Amino acid sequence: MRNLTIVIVIILAVLGYSSLFTVAEGERGIVIRFGKVAQDEQGVAVVYNPGLHFKLPFIERIIKLDARIKTLDGQADRFITSEKKDLIVDAFVKWRIEDFSKYYLSTGGGNQVQAEELLMRRINAGLRAEFGSRTIRDIVSGERDELMEQALIQASESSNDLGIQVLDVRVKQINLPTEVSTAIYERMRAERNAVAREHRSEGREQAEIIRADIDARVTVMLADADREARQIRGEGDAEAARIYAETYGKDPEFFAFVRSLEAYTASFGEGDSVLVLSPDSEFFKYFNQMDIQVD
Repeated sequence: MRNLTIVIVIILAVLGYSSLFTVAEGERGIVIRFGKVAQDEQGVAVVYNPGLHFKLPFIERIIKLDARIKTLDGQADRFITSEKKDLIVDAFVKWRIEDFSKYYLSTGGGNQVQAEELLMRRINAGLRAEFGSRTIRDIVSGERDELMEQALIQASESSNDLGIQVLDVRVKQINLPTEVSTAIYERMRAERNAVAREHRSEGREQAEIIRADIDARVTVMLADADREARQIRGEGDAEAARIYAETYGKDPEFFAFVRSLEAYTASFGEGDSVLVLSPDSEFFKYFNQMDIQVD
């Protein structure tokens, strides 16, 4: 009897332990009964909030799903604009589970990877439609916010059957494909080089103009300086001739004597000069007079 009591207690303890379950904060639990999502009397799926709960042991199974807001940040994808130009777009999505029963059934038992793959396909479809109706200039210049708003609306509508609520769709980065970017950079580089060559050519032209102007000014200045020098030299020579003339007029004999001394100095100044002249030459006029006075 005692052994039977122990067995009953053990069985009750196992049943009690199997009947209890907890749902953590940030999670929700749905009941799977005989392979189907359990529903209440109104036909609504039974969803358990965080806390301690009971279930029928061995009959009901609890699937816990993450109820928090999640970020889907997939790989960048290629989109085509209305101009038939390719763009590489990197976007992310904020989402959470809205209908846990529908989410469980549509994603193969609550598989988050599968859910995100399905969601990303629909997000990309909406973005593809929005990018396809706009030009690159429209996307870059001012319609980016409108594009994300329309993409959010389309994503919300298309994800209802997944039991997912899309909270936000954001485009992080828009780039051109590598081959297009390379071609654009090469074209920009060629344009910049052409502009640089034009500026250099204009600079050389301006340098030649400035150099020619400076050379002309220098030539004019030198000509003016030479003319002024000639004029001053002519005035000086005239003044010297005038002084000589006045001096000669005051005492011609003395002036002739001084000039003769200058001539003697120039002729015999170095001491090795030789002159062959007649003793009666006019050149020795004052020498002869000096000899007579000495005698």
